[in-house]
Amino acid sequence: MTRKAVIFDNVSIVFGDSPDEALPIMDQGRSRAEVQEATGQILGVHDCSLEVAQGEIVVLMGLSGSGKSTLLRAVNGLNPVARGRVLVDDGEGMIDVTAADARTLRRLRLSRVAMVFQQFGLLPWRNVIDNVAFGLELAGVPRAEREAKARAQLDLVGLTDWAERKVAELSGGMQQRVGLARAFATEAPILLMDEPFSALDPLIRARLQDELLDLQRNLRRTIIFVSHDLDEAFKLGDRIAIMEGGRIVQCGSPQEIVRKPANGYVADFVAHMNPMGVLRAEDVMRPLAGAAPDGPRVERRAPVREVMALRMRTGQPVIVVDQGAPVGLIGEAELLSALLGPQEQDAA
Repeated sequence: MTRKAVIFDNVSIVFGDSPDEALPIMDQGRSRAEVQEATGQILGVHDCSLEVAQGEIVVLMGLSGSGKSTLLRAVNGLNPVARGRVLVDDGEGMIDVTAADARTLRRLRLSRVAMVFQQFGLLPWRNVIDNVAFGLELAGVPRAEREAKARAQLDLVGLTDWAERKVAELSGGMQQRVGLARAFATEAPILLMDEPFSALDPLIRARLQDELLDLQRNLRRTIIFVSHDLDEAFKLGDRIAIMEGGRIVQCGSPQEIVRKPANGYVADFVAHMNPMGVLRAEDVMRPLAGAAPDGPRVERRAPVREVMALRMRTGQPVIVVDQGAPVGLIGEAELLSALLGPQEQDAA
């Protein structure tokens, strides 16, 4: 069984002086506007449950105001929880952040949970290497050791030659790389990322997404990533939790969400994205009925775009194999189904 890094256990967050007044109304399924009108309190998130495994990237995704950043900031105690628990692995066991004292929270923030913000959060009076080493400095790491660790992280993000520069001399993309290096320098196993790339130009954003995935392949941190961009979420996330009005409405792999949206809200999201970058052969194949015919073959986890290219080159149905054994077949009907998506198929 995969060890859990973070567990959200029926978490509700209410902004206001009297959260207990709002909870019963929230339990009736009322909207944020209805809760505020009845009680004067603001529904942050309601009854959110989610388990995040070690080494996993989970993306919290939704429109502005859906509660994704509010839920994220409960992990390190920045947002108080009105009801429920947030459990974080401290290396020896799970600690309930909602019941932790100030000393425990400080230890978690310094050594277990790091955070990358949308607005970089860099200190302009410090140079690049001192910004990267800042968390280590707060943790009491000796100067020589923290500088060595900071330089190692700058090398990973390609900023070694900028170590002595002031952060104001860097572009937005470079500043966000400094933020990434600072988060990774503490060697915290859990990384919280609150829309870190959303303020950047599209090309820089795509490049940083690729760099994050490269870092993740080497470092295997647990990452909870907030985004309102579905393409970004599908590119980065092992799983995606889609939020609406402070509630998680669906959580699953990108393939599950594309193929089986839980409701109209989720379906509207996926209707505007290209499924070719998400779906795999196994997601669209039909099971074999009898012996496999002759034809080109792909592994079951091959991207559908690869299957489509093979179909166009050969003009034949594509055989899907699992460890060399044929398990399915993809023809024109299956490829059209993948392109249309569930909404268009229902309309047809």
